[in-house]
Amino acid sequence: MKAIRLTELHQPVAFTEAPDPIAGPGEVLIKLKAAALNHRDVFVQKGLYPGTAVPVIPGSDGAGVVEAVGESTDSQLIEQEVIINPGLNWGDNPRFYSATFKILGMPDNGTFAEYIAIPARNVYSKPAHLSFHEAAALPLVGLTAWRALMTRAGLKSDDKVLITGIGGGAALLAMQLAVAAGAEVWVTSGSDEKIERAKALGAAGGANYNDPDWHKNLMKETGGGKIGYFDVTIDSASGPDFAKLMDTAAPGGRIAVFGGTTGNITNVVPSKVFFKQLNIFGTTMGSDAEFADMVAFVSQHQIKPVVDEVFALADAEQALRKMDAGKQFGKIVLAIQ
Repeated sequence: MKAIRLTELHQPVAFTEAPDPIAGPGEVLIKLKAAALNHRDVFVQKGLYPGTAVPVIPGSDGAGVVEAVGESTDSQLIEQEVIINPGLNWGDNPRFYSATFKILGMPDNGTFAEYIAIPARNVYSKPAHLSFHEAAALPLVGLTAWRALMTRAGLKSDDKVLITGIGGGAALLAMQLAVAAGAEVWVTSGSDEKIERAKALGAAGGANYNDPDWHKNLMKETGGGKIGYFDVTIDSASGPDFAKLMDTAAPGGRIAVFGGTTGNITNVVPSKVFFKQLNIFGTTMGSDAEFADMVAFVSQHQIKPVVDEVFALADAEQALRKMDAGKQFGKIVLAIQ
């Protein structure tokens, strides 16, 4: 089969031949139609992901058609259109993943290929309203956003929500989920254009974080004043501006964090945490049950992940460089077949 392989760290990926996978016991063989990029793929290429080892076929997200099944696997899955839950072996504890948990694409071969063999429990019916390109854009960011919003932050329909760094796949999916749930959603970005595009998708407004007083301006615009406005904050940036999120949070506010793109959290004043009774949650990925709930919600509300650009599989290196530059609004997708 044709596949994208990373054979050396800090080097371009190669479009090459790879052995065809075979479905083992309890597995399905999927003929992939599309795969989507995540920042994780760039981190793997740069050797920044824990336990990175090469050679490997990157890619966590994928959608396609079941072509064959292994022993002890339901044959009715054959020819079914499916999406992949990239979280393997979450385990039985809904609060934390098991010691054997891993994400598809490192260390196991991933979705940047024509075929993949995957445990049958990790495939779900593709939402009928989504194209294969849109479906491939859903799994990792959808699961991450769902757990952050629904499980960790306990989103309610009357909540006021702030989502930082809009434009990235997980931030956009979080916004779409929150809007569909009935919440009032505001965003931040370093791009006024991205803020306007978010408003077109349902955001109430936003602030450009390049302005050092963005948090104060946002409080004036929302009426939060010096007390704070947002019941729920979803953050993937961390860094020095995290302290400002505590200013914008309403008393008793919930802040869920699943990234650190701007570095370590600094400048935090402990008294703001305890006097405002803030709840700060760490989160990443999610359980099988949460994945199923997310897919059902997306189907119910006809949510479509935002696809920024579609590249051919052979152009994966070009797609990775666009991801690394952070210029996208939504997901970058590879068309496979």
